Amino acid sequence: MKLGEKIRYLREVEGSLRGMDRAMSQQELVRAIAAETSAKLSQSYLSQIESGARPHLTNTSRQILATFFKVHPGYLVDDPEGYHSELQSEVRSFEDKLDLWLVAGAERFRRDPELRQALLRLAKHEHSRECLMLLEAILDTPGLAPRLAEVLRPKLEARNQKKAQKPATRKQGAQQ
Repeated sequence: MKLGEKIRYLREVEGSLRGMDRAMSQQELVRAIAAETSAKLSQSYLSQIESGARPHLTNTSRQILATFFKVHPGYLVDDPEGYHSELQSEVRSFEDKLDLWLVAGAERFRRDPELRQALLRLAKHEHSRECLMLLEAILDTPGLAPRLAEVLRPKLEARNQKKAQKPATRKQGAQQ
């Protein structure tokens, strides 16, 4: 795992531990570090680390983040290619990568709270790969997805129907 992925993951965990039901933003992290450790890091520095533009932390920054997140400073480096901290099956390793990808996707779609929450919920599920395979089977079964949406998420179904009706109303108004 790359250093930037580790920092994003730690922000996600920290947000969850603080009851936010989301990752701490970089700015929230900077403020919390300042308030709780009296140390200072900038949001732009964190952004550079997470994006990979700055591949290494300074020793001071590593110590500040390790203290705040309560991890060993040695954790805050890129893992060597193929490195695993524990014995894992190949499927579990794949599932971990899938979960990280889902968390990253949730961050990318943070302006859509429902989608973001669904992606995070899937990432936190013990068998996220199985869930996606189940979703594929649902989508492959004609008529099943709309029926499940109708039964399980009536509000979503009603909202989708309203959205479908709005363009038709606009087109009718434009034609008159």
